[in-house]
Amino acid sequence: MSVQTIPELFLAAVHEFPRPDCFSYRDETGQYVDVSSQEALRRVRALRFGLRSLGVQPGDRVAILSENRLEWALSDLAGQCAGGVIVPIYPTLLEDTIEYILNDCQPTVIFVSSQEQAQKIHNIRERLSFLKDVVSFDRTSLPDIMTFEKLKQIGQNLVDDNPPEPRDECLPIDKDSPCSIIYTSGTTGKPKGVVLSHWNFVSNVRHIRTLMKFESGDRCLSFLPLSHVLERMAGFYTMLHAGVGIAYAARMDSVPEDVGEVRPTIMISVPRLYEKIYAKSAAISLAAGFPKKNIFFWARDVGIRCAEIETEGGKPTGWLAFQKALADKLVFSKLRAKLGGRIRFMVSGGAPLNAKINKFFYGAGMVVLEGYGLTETSPVLSCNNFGAIRFGSVGKPIPDTEIKIAEDEEILCRGPQVMLGYFNNEAATSEILSADGWLATGDMGRIDEDGYLFITGRKKDIIVTAGGKNIAPQPIENAFITNKYVTQMVVIGDKRQFLSSLIVPDFEVLREFAVKAGIDEKTSDDDLLKHPAVIELFEGILATVNQDLPGFNQIRKFTLLPGEFTLEGGELTPTMKIKRFVIYRNYKETIDAMYPAPLPGEEIE
Repeated sequence: MSVQTIPELFLAAVHEFPRPDCFSYRDETGQYVDVSSQEALRRVRALRFGLRSLGVQPGDRVAILSENRLEWALSDLAGQCAGGVIVPIYPTLLEDTIEYILNDCQPTVIFVSSQEQAQKIHNIRERLSFLKDVVSFDRTSLPDIMTFEKLKQIGQNLVDDNPPEPRDECLPIDKDSPCSIIYTSGTTGKPKGVVLSHWNFVSNVRHIRTLMKFESGDRCLSFLPLSHVLERMAGFYTMLHAGVGIAYAARMDSVPEDVGEVRPTIMISVPRLYEKIYAKSAAISLAAGFPKKNIFFWARDVGIRCAEIETEGGKPTGWLAFQKALADKLVFSKLRAKLGGRIRFMVSGGAPLNAKINKFFYGAGMVVLEGYGLTETSPVLSCNNFGAIRFGSVGKPIPDTEIKIAEDEEILCRGPQVMLGYFNNEAATSEILSADGWLATGDMGRIDEDGYLFITGRKKDIIVTAGGKNIAPQPIENAFITNKYVTQMVVIGDKRQFLSSLIVPDFEVLREFAVKAGIDEKTSDDDLLKHPAVIELFEGILATVNQDLPGFNQIRKFTLLPGEFTLEGGELTPTMKIKRFVIYRNYKETIDAMYPAPLPGEEIE
């Protein structure tokens, strides 16, 4: 069937790719339970009628405040089949931000996942006069909240009394009508509601499906927030459209266990997961000592060399081919087994992935396809795909998508995936979306002679030193976070004489170093960071990275921090991006201490 809207996409998936495990989730006993395509359709149908009984009309907003779980997906599909516009909200957000979002979009109904999320809405509900109903996936002790099961049963009773015809499984929907309002992370201020149409999403899904190699037995483990546009489009809608089974991780911290049980063939993540897997593998090998340490790093280098040859169209031969087979037996096969043993490919998006780490996974037999996009572009604009991979790049533009570089090196794009605009904010829309459809992404980049796009930084993140040098901090930060001792790193230097950095160590790995260095294991984190051996260790890391950087891009000073940047501290967005202006504010005294006090008359405004 012709697919132009999300409800049509879902119905096509049910009829064209019926699966006994369309969805899978862990039940209260901890066991994975499968939900067939037909059962998923039955539940969505009941929920759609249940929403109708609550008075949800076409165009009404329906909010979802929940962690990843099956009920999230069913509520999304049911709300859209009822003609609603879905507003996903990150469950990690604090009450004041949730209140701002709800007052901006004014949903009729909100789904919440648990007692914790229901409590947030209960605390602000008296200021949400437009909100008619709250539906909770879990039972709660709060008043005036309907359970998910009750809503579904109400809808099922209506279905039983008046069964719909197949053609009436969803309301007629215009493909260019709003499908969802996704509020941006807000790295520089209040979140803005990105209005995406059904065709924005579906055009993106259809193009991505043509570029990836899906097979009938594929299964995807979903663990990124469905509130994030990448997981929603790629890990949910695209998987449905391609007939891939979707299994939901119980929690973020259960992913290693879930991977072993689900044994996915496809995974979608942000770069941090791949960085952690690489760093953990390296740390385990180092802790094991000779010869395992040497074997791991030898295998890594062999894999990287083979990856470079293969992506340029060649094939390892002779001695290198023999080394690759041995490296696979000794190292890579064990790594694949830890990820379930069936991974065919993984997807990385949301931030740049270090090319060295990407090559490592390619050499290990687990291709990571890196792409690029924004919430405002549904999200994919470009991606690497099988037969067209260039490490360090985010691939070539996907079909029907135009990308060009402005005079100031900002990436501009135009295509069917570009948003309708910002909800209730014409001024913000006109700032980045031209009358002829070109969207200013806010990212800096370049396109090489073969058409591959490279991201060089964020336009608003560009550091301008006191000497007038323009520096993109992201490539420098990416060079540091591949080191196993570094968890987070932020480059400082705007209006300053030179670059410095705030570094958050990986304390688990650092403690292992401390033991070998003879440092008392009872030493506190604060004192550990002041120990001469630790300072010397990070000075060495700094020197190694600086060797590959031009002089004005080199880090001259650093401060080690005892705690990570957090969402709760306002330093990270829900998608784990750094809020630089908040970090500059929160650590102003620490940053100032790394720079000499200006002489009278030399103060920089």
